[in-house]
Amino acid sequence: MSVSLYSGRTALKLLFWQLMTFVILSVAFCTKSIEWGASAFAGGLACWLPNVIFMLLSRFQKVKEEGVPVRIAWFFAISEGVKVIITITVLIVALGVFKAAFTPLGVAYLAVLIVQIIAPAVMNG
Repeated sequence: MSVSLYSGRTALKLLFWQLMTFVILSVAFCTKSIEWGASAFAGGLACWLPNVIFMLLSRFQKVKEEGVPVRIAWFFAISEGVKVIITITVLIVALGVFKAAFTPLGVAYLAVLIVQIIAPAVMNG
C-alpha cells in the first residue's frame, strides 16, 4: 500500500520504520563485508526513496476544485508510475554500475516492503 492511504503522522512513522529497517540491516551486513552492507543499503534505498518522493508529491496535491476525483486518480497513477521508475532505476544503478551483491540487496528490499505491509497493522492496533 502507498503512504497516501494513511494520515500524515502515520505515513511519517511508517517511513521512519522503513528507514530504520534498512539502516539496521545494512549495519548487520557490514559485519560480513562493506560491499554487503552497501548492497543492503542500496536495496533498502530502492524501496524507501520512492515512498518518500511519493509522500512529498502527495503533499503538493490540492483538493479544492471540481473534477477532483478524476484529478486525484490521475495524480495517484502518475505518482505510482514515478515510484516504479525510480525503484527500477535505483536497482539498475546498484546492480549494474556499482556491482552490488544480490543477496543483501534483495533481503533489504524485501524487508522494507514487509515493514510497509505489516507496520500499519501493528501501529493501529
